[in-house]
Amino acid sequence: MNPPLCRRCLLAQTDPAGLYQAVLRRIEQLPPDERATDAEYRARLAVCAECAELQNGICAQCGCFAELRAAKSAAYCPLRNW
Repeated sequence: MNPPLCRRCLLAQTDPAGLYQAVLRRIEQLPPDERATDAEYRARLAVCAECAELQNGICAQCGCFAELRAAKSAAYCPLRNW
């Protein structure tokens, strides 16, 4: 049985199949010059957490993991919310 769809949940809150840990490892592998600042990262995730397009930590607009996209300094929200 599949868990219910969680709207406005980040992977950190749901962690299906340990994906959050895999995403964290990928974020840690980003070169420092490609990472968003901690403040920018937290602000981006706050916007994502309120977005109706967030489903189980994945953006329904682009299919990315919200935590990973928010961690990349050059990335942007597909809805241009950040």
